[in-house]
Amino acid sequence: MTHPAEEYRQMKAWKRDTNMLGCVADAKCGIPTRCPCGGTIINEVSRNLKYPTDFDTLPEKKYFTCKNYENDGFHFRQPWVFGVQEEVEMLRKRVDAMAAEIAELKYNLTRQNPTTP
Repeated sequence: MTHPAEEYRQMKAWKRDTNMLGCVADAKCGIPTRCPCGGTIINEVSRNLKYPTDFDTLPEKKYFTCKNYENDGFHFRQPWVFGVQEEVEMLRKRVDAMAAEIAELKYNLTRQNPTTP
């Protein structure tokens, strides 16, 4: 039987790991700038075919990869195409919102002011 203090430390460690996995999963949106582990992101190109049926390991495929990457779920290795596509979608939403704001401001400037003679 484990000591209650040891069991508590293990529970806290598991909770911390689970929370970190959630943060990594939520952060994979757009082009990453830093990995949750604190490592820098490098542009990586896969050199050889690992599995013939796996589209993620085709040769010459680009990735955004953490400099300290290990396949444990705590580091980024995101296909380049997905990151750029998500970034473009976010930018398009921002541009659409700005265009709507400009149209509203333009309308407010051009309409007749009832208090002016």
